[in-house]
Amino acid sequence: MGKALEVRTVDLPAMTVASALGFGKEPESKAAQMMGGFTAKHGIEPGSKDHPSFGFNNPNPSPGSENYGYELWVRVDPGTQAEDPIVIKEIPAASYAVTRFTGLSNIGRVWKEFSAWYEDKYASVPACQMQCWLESLQNPSEPDQEKWIFDLYLMITK
Repeated sequence: MGKALEVRTVDLPAMTVASALGFGKEPESKAAQMMGGFTAKHGIEPGSKDHPSFGFNNPNPSPGSENYGYELWVRVDPGTQAEDPIVIKEIPAASYAVTRFTGLSNIGRVWKEFSAWYEDKYASVPACQMQCWLESLQNPSEPDQEKWIFDLYLMITK
């Protein structure tokens, strides 16, 4: 068990995002590769203040299969045009409980602890219609995965 979670509330504004969807054994890297070409072409720095990025499983892993999906969003300017395989989506504003941790090897443990904290505190929150949980890599240019800083988001209001 790690140190106690520090949780803050973050209000994400409505935003236009470019979306890449990877599927397979390591869909995160597939989605990141697709998004990398798009953002490089448009001079967008994913993870920057103006272009935060968020990801989530879509669909979740199924028992007995190592394949699953991962969707990656990067905020873009309204009016940005889709370019296959990248699609443009409008995401509504919402409030989230957010916790931060370091190191890719910790992601499963922290998600489990954060989910338990959330269920205890927000058991009465109605089910989400959109994406209820997000993860955001804060320092995507860091080459050492154990130095990566993640923010995990769980929706508390919509």
